[in-house]
Amino acid sequence: MNYLSISGLTKSFGERVLFDSIAFGLDQGQKAALVGQNGAGKSTLMKIIMGLELADKGEVVINSGIRVAYVHQNPTFAAGMSIYDTIFDSGENEALAVVKAYQKATLEAENGRADEKLLQTLFDRMDSLQAWDFDYQIKEILGKLGLHDTDVPVEKLSGGQRKRVALARALLAQPDLLLLDEPTNHLDLETIEWLEEYLSTANLSLFMVTHDRYFLDRVTNMIFELDDRQLFKYNGNYGYFLEKKAQRKEQEATEQEKAKSLYKKELDWIRRQPKARGTKAKYRVDAFEQTKEKAFKKTEERELSLGLTTQRLGSKILELDKVVKQYGDKKLIDGFSYTFKKGDKVGIVGPNGVGKTTFLSLLTGLIEADQGAVTKGQTTVFGYYRQEEDRFDESKILIDTVKEVAEVVTVAGGATITVSQFLNRFGFPPKQQHTPIAKLSGGERRRLQLLLVLITNPNFLILDEPTNDLDIDTLNTLESFLDDFPGCLLIVSHDRYFMDRLVDHLFVFEGNGFIRDFPGNYTDLREEERERKEEAARLQREQKREAQKEASTPAPVAAPVSESTSVRKATFKEKQEFEAISQELEELQAEKETLIAQISAGTEDHERLLAWSGRLQEVDERLDALELRWLELSELAGL
Repeated sequence: MNYLSISGLTKSFGERVLFDSIAFGLDQGQKAALVGQNGAGKSTLMKIIMGLELADKGEVVINSGIRVAYVHQNPTFAAGMSIYDTIFDSGENEALAVVKAYQKATLEAENGRADEKLLQTLFDRMDSLQAWDFDYQIKEILGKLGLHDTDVPVEKLSGGQRKRVALARALLAQPDLLLLDEPTNHLDLETIEWLEEYLSTANLSLFMVTHDRYFLDRVTNMIFELDDRQLFKYNGNYGYFLEKKAQRKEQEATEQEKAKSLYKKELDWIRRQPKARGTKAKYRVDAFEQTKEKAFKKTEERELSLGLTTQRLGSKILELDKVVKQYGDKKLIDGFSYTFKKGDKVGIVGPNGVGKTTFLSLLTGLIEADQGAVTKGQTTVFGYYRQEEDRFDESKILIDTVKEVAEVVTVAGGATITVSQFLNRFGFPPKQQHTPIAKLSGGERRRLQLLLVLITNPNFLILDEPTNDLDIDTLNTLESFLDDFPGCLLIVSHDRYFMDRLVDHLFVFEGNGFIRDFPGNYTDLREEERERKEEAARLQREQKREAQKEASTPAPVAAPVSESTSVRKATFKEKQEFEAISQELEELQAEKETLIAQISAGTEDHERLLAWSGRLQEVDERLDALELRWLELSELAGL
């Protein structure tokens, strides 16, 4: 079944054409991502699909029989409403409305204002809609997204909290088609991993804009790329997209070289013919013009280059000695000490609100420690890229904004270049350099913010969520630059791929002011945490078995009790059941891994994709039931 159909869509802003006569569709069960360079028109296309922006021409058709939910890149809500009212302010989902009404009636009953007739009516309605599971799902989603206090007014929320509220509202609407614009921005790593797992197994169609490469690889089975005003389709995940895009670029370059060779031959023919146009073969003249256009076609491919020099670091860089910082009763940093060494590349991880940004402000001297000392070396020059977007003068043009910081830039090797040349290297061609700041896209503004940090040639870079809104090409270039960066590097990021590639060790903020120095990258940390949880679960199972054995052992009596009567042995039938369950558990676990791999790889057969998702849910439910029975049987003697 077709859910979304786009045909002949064109959009431009003045002389700048974002996309021209693009067409594509999205069917039931497909999970697609839209990628492209900053300013290519990704967010604009999303807004057009949702009716928030008008196209110049073309048509967007959404199946009228499906539910659609949309999460904006920077969501806003009506003031005067609580988180709870904002999430449940949708009448499109009947089950959602009934659960909301039932929860409200139950709360009133607890406060002595029970309406027994209404409660019974809602109870019956919950039964008929099978909404009890949905009630559980509501609690799970709100809990996983960290929305525990739902009475807070939405106007008091931070950007990250608003994104969580928008995600909760969209997921609980149980849409058939979900549209997401940069869903991982402002989320912590644990929440991103939960959302990744949820979307990869959910029975819905998905169309999203994201630069998170792990997220792309594990959730999508189709990728659309906006490039040079056209749309290209790749039936696969991010790894498949990279492979096929490279092949496409290589083929285009080959075709352009062939066109240039043919153009030279045809140009010679044109020059040898009489000047009067009517005496030449019209079809050949037309073909010549087409060849000329193809041979000298200018693409908008950006070639970013971040070859910059850095100021030399001395022997003393930055020292923290028993630093303490707290606000009221909340302790964020409790006696942390560390001495930075040349070439340190450190990542910072921890849940939102645990003190990561406060820590960066302490290092850079924006705030002072309550106790302890932060000592900076004389040659240390900070470059601090903040999570919040810098406020630019919207009326100024791009090049003038940069010239306020520097007129020339020193690049690798010690040579100096003009600001215009540096902007061109940074993906802002001469034509765009005279564009007013107000006309830059969100990603272009973030790239400008990064440029203004790097232009000062720092030797200690502090990057707080640097990947937000940057396109994949810019991220790849930035990663290559940071790989070779000779100074110190400190990164706070929810982009797991970015962290894994760049950092050598982590400062793990574990709460209550404790910061752990972990020797490894983010994937290493998650693996250690997984092993630790498995070990804790194993110990808990062993303790449970011991407790059950003690409970089942009768108290000592005067007459001796035979060993056979102290612990019940498994019957022959129970032994057979235990062996059968063990075998089925192995088979189901193998099937689950196969299903997850199939769903991640994707397929054009959407009926098959839906069947896989449904079977995965059945397998999970069966595993839960069998594991419980396996534990019961394993307690019996003789097994």
